[in-house]
Amino acid sequence: MTGTDYSDITYEVVDGLAWITINRPERYNSFRAQTVDELTQAFKRAWIGADVGAIVLTGAGDKAFCTGGDQKQRMETGDYGPSLSGWLEIEALHRVIRDVPKPVIAAVNGFAIGGGHVLHVLCDLTIAAESAVFGQNGPRVGSFDAGFGTGYLARVVGEKRAREIWFLCRRYSAQEAYEWGLVNKVVPADRLHDEAQAWGAEIVQLSPTALKMLKQSFNMDTEQFAAIGHMATTALKMFGDSDEAKEGITAFNEKRHPDFSAYRGN
Repeated sequence: MTGTDYSDITYEVVDGLAWITINRPERYNSFRAQTVDELTQAFKRAWIGADVGAIVLTGAGDKAFCTGGDQKQRMETGDYGPSLSGWLEIEALHRVIRDVPKPVIAAVNGFAIGGGHVLHVLCDLTIAAESAVFGQNGPRVGSFDAGFGTGYLARVVGEKRAREIWFLCRRYSAQEAYEWGLVNKVVPADRLHDEAQAWGAEIVQLSPTALKMLKQSFNMDTEQFAAIGHMATTALKMFGDSDEAKEGITAFNEKRHPDFSAYRGN
């Protein structure tokens, strides 16, 4: 793909910083399978780009960074739409964010919920607008992330906080996320772009080989979560076809509370 081939994202390099923007504001920057394909390709493009020293991941508009999988798409077609491989390649996207040998900054401009929350956690650094909102949604819609989204999250915020995030599905402010260690800095919304650009400008002045080795060293300690995530993806596919999971997604789209009472004895 070239820069003009993207439909769900945009890609731009400014002063050594690659800006990858999820461009589906009408769907709160939720991702379908095509979005994931384009994001993965864009990260690989930044990986090999000699003009890129660091990467920023953000969302279009001022309402959402990313709200995870497109549940309207899932309700309409039973999946997340067509992709290059026929799969929702979310594991490939997680891997490339971790493996790309250049620091990745999440510039969280609004809701970072569900799978979007996992994306920002996987980024090396997070800068949030004061209006940003963080949280998980999986148990509400019949979904979960049992790899980096849980185990690695616990490394970031601690076991008790991570379990609270998943077991209660609450929403947390940017300031709360900062206090928990989920966010590196909070700035006014109109300063978010400039702040991310400034952090990136500092990074691109540093030794790329040293940065690569540092990132790989940090990743080594938590690499086991990739295998757990791989197993969980298999389980999630089977779970997604169950009546329990379907109740979650139906309730979400009907804007009502799901009724999971029939499944508590399983």
